[in-house]
Amino acid sequence: MDRLASRFAACKAQGRAALITFVTAGDPDVAATPAILDALVAGGADIIELGMPFTDPMADGPAIELANLRSLGSGTKTKHVFALAADFRARHPDTPLILMGYANPMLVRGPDWFADQCKAAGVDGVICVDIPPEEDAEVGPALRGVGVHLVRLATPTTDAARLPAVLDGASGFLYHVAVAGITGKQQAAQANIEIAVEKLKAATDLPIAVGFGVRSPEQAAAIGRIADGVVVGSAIVDIVGSHGDAAAPFVQNFVAALSSALTANTQETAA
Repeated sequence: MDRLASRFAACKAQGRAALITFVTAGDPDVAATPAILDALVAGGADIIELGMPFTDPMADGPAIELANLRSLGSGTKTKHVFALAADFRARHPDTPLILMGYANPMLVRGPDWFADQCKAAGVDGVICVDIPPEEDAEVGPALRGVGVHLVRLATPTTDAARLPAVLDGASGFLYHVAVAGITGKQQAAQANIEIAVEKLKAATDLPIAVGFGVRSPEQAAAIGRIADGVVVGSAIVDIVGSHGDAAAPFVQNFVAALSSALTANTQETAA
């Protein structure tokens, strides 16, 4: 098994969902990012999403937009993202790392260059927000060619007719965007998430992770009872925005609370 499959299998064996956490590379600056990434792992994150800063993050709400601006303003470039990924891999050989971002930085030097850089840095998967599967003639094939997962997004508007296109070429896990909107601002009704996850599980054997709008341990626990993974991003990015270079211990404490909430699900099941 690769790192992603192994991690999802380990979490399943423990009777809990995987905790997937997001931060923006270079926020507040490149020098501070390694400590924040280490804090995610120390807090109990199972899988890390590292955001590639971009000037027009169309799927992201104010928290991550500001993180992108802080990162770019401090001078973060794509080469720094890959350096951070490679350094992370050296420190954490078993923790899956996903790059999440937009097509422009991935394609400006060509998809093969991007895929090769991912492979060399030890990146396990990529989420590209703004390339629909029907138009993915470059990034997906290049990543698959070097054994890096392309994680696809399903949304509340992904109907049964379009879902096969979303699943075609998807691997690692399927990311269910819980709201028809941007990150961080809205919260989906639990009943709607449960219906969506049930439909997705009927269509694929890939693990189903749910994100967008998950901001508290209580929400994470509720989603973790029905999904294979829970993604938390904006709430962590807000902590980085508030504490800057000193954010790492605050991030670790918050992630530990999220992790404990998911572990509590296991204890409830056992009881």
